[in-house]
Amino acid sequence: MKTLLLIRHAKSSWDDPAQNDFDRPLNARGVKDAPMMAQRLMDKKVKIDAFISSPAKRAKKTCALFMDAFRAEENEMILQSQLYLAEPAEFFDTISKIDAGFQHAAIFSHNNGITEFANQLSTARIDNMPTCSVFAVKVDIANWADFKKAKKEFWFFDYPKLGS
Repeated sequence: MKTLLLIRHAKSSWDDPAQNDFDRPLNARGVKDAPMMAQRLMDKKVKIDAFISSPAKRAKKTCALFMDAFRAEENEMILQSQLYLAEPAEFFDTISKIDAGFQHAAIFSHNNGITEFANQLSTARIDNMPTCSVFAVKVDIANWADFKKAKKEFWFFDYPKLGS
């Protein structure tokens, strides 16, 4: 049984309207929400052994904050350029290439694609993945290459304001 967590990056800063979208950092709320959501996952005994992120600054920082909480080394972060503003096809492609040795993968990416992708995975439907939200599924496969065709089981959906 493998588990996949889709994690939208935490709240980003719009302080500099001239800043390139790719380089936008997290704002103060984002820096607070990411460790809190990571802790919620740990409280649920959720495991992550593969941290895969869009290379955009806000996604990488969100991933790094989760990795800190899970005591993973930042050099273990797997950056995938196709996850920046990805469509569902790019998510499936990324997942199909995850090493079979990883049982619990987390993908850090962006809307609108991450919400569209989440809605293709099970009968669970969400209107929008808020910043720093986590959509999780379980799938009974030995190799990630089989993910697309395999039956996925909705596990949970959580986001920062759900717990407030």
